[in-house]
Amino acid sequence: MIFTETRLAGAFVIDLEPMSDDRGFFARTFCQDEFARAGLKPVVAQANVSVTRARGGLRGLHFQYPPLSETRVVRCTRGAIFDVIVDLRPESPTFLEHVAMELSAENHRSLYVPDRFAHGMQALADGAEVTYLMGERYVPVEQGGLMYDDPRLTIAWPLAVTSISDRDRRWIPLSVCEPDLRARMRS
Repeated sequence: MIFTETRLAGAFVIDLEPMSDDRGFFARTFCQDEFARAGLKPVVAQANVSVTRARGGLRGLHFQYPPLSETRVVRCTRGAIFDVIVDLRPESPTFLEHVAMELSAENHRSLYVPDRFAHGMQALADGAEVTYLMGERYVPVEQGGLMYDDPRLTIAWPLAVTSISDRDRRWIPLSVCEPDLRARMRS
């Protein structure tokens, strides 16, 4: 695996190093030792999959509060997604800044999302399937979220939103929730 740090410290793009032959290729997508050598947390507490039926469907921006904040390894295994992460570490010089990229079944790319980051994605193809390796179990009372269209985040989603959950529609704007967010996200 090839680990390339994004402009948000601790967040990495993971590219495969395929071994090819006439059958196709084989590549490792996760290895505790390689993750640890790259300085990443190699813990997997839970594995998830999501399928977004229609192009334009949006999920996020989700996170969990410390001490149960989650690391994630996100990979699109069918179709393509526009993947977004937002730095929620109050002590970080990139607090509330985001990185966005396309993950697809064709580019085989993964994104390592550190704890205390929000994550969201938009399907760029019908039936987009995403797998997640989570560093912490899901704890509903510790979940949080940001409005996908919060003006403070300035995320340029590539498509009109065709579907979004009621929960994701109801997140509170940063203009209201930022003081609480900063207090709860301190390390």
